[in-house]
Amino acid sequence: MAPLLSCRDVHAWYGAFHALKGVSLDIGPAERVAVFGHNGSGKSTLLKAAVGAISARTGTINFGGVPVEPGAVHRNVMLGIGLVPQGRNVFRELSVERNLLIAGLRHRNEDLSPIWTLFPVLKARRAQPAGTMSGGEQQMVAFGMALMTRPRMLFLDEPTTGLSPVLAGTVLATTRQVAEELGIGFLLIEQNVPRTLGIVERALILKTGRIVSDTPSAALAGQQDLWEWF
Repeated sequence: MAPLLSCRDVHAWYGAFHALKGVSLDIGPAERVAVFGHNGSGKSTLLKAAVGAISARTGTINFGGVPVEPGAVHRNVMLGIGLVPQGRNVFRELSVERNLLIAGLRHRNEDLSPIWTLFPVLKARRAQPAGTMSGGEQQMVAFGMALMTRPRMLFLDEPTTGLSPVLAGTVLATTRQVAEELGIGFLLIEQNVPRTLGIVERALILKTGRIVSDTPSAALAGQQDLWEWF
């Protein structure tokens, strides 16, 4: 089966800083993949490059066989990328329902029933301003917004940042549940290695902008000292 996301010899820069150095990878249509590494290793840069959010980039990135254009995020997500950015990027003054409907506008999607089924708490609070909700609930809104775009793959950038261990576990479990129920894959950037290994099939480790390990998650979970990779 052809990969849905394909990267070949990708380099990326922030000014003079060389953030990605020759990254190549393929991710299948329903594959669940996590990317780990210390801060500055290139994790978020890889996701940003894959959605076209970095203009200073060389190499090729294709999604569904179509080139991802640097600097054209709005065009690229229309290919079927459901983006859940870091920081619970919601419209804080608008209601939960309005947030979701805005996310579905460009895709002509007004069907909220799948979101209400996945997140009953959002249905119960559909009229509440998103900015008044807890961090975990706002993350659910951001998740729902991504799903309203009818994605073929989810890109999630550290979705558990700032959440309690219980809420972090809920968000990660929901990520796997959504992927399995919808039959889609995801590319997940995370710091919590042990917890995340339980929801993915494959783990990539980045170090100083290069992939230093690409292995089934079960193999990595069986190692005693995960931090020796970092």
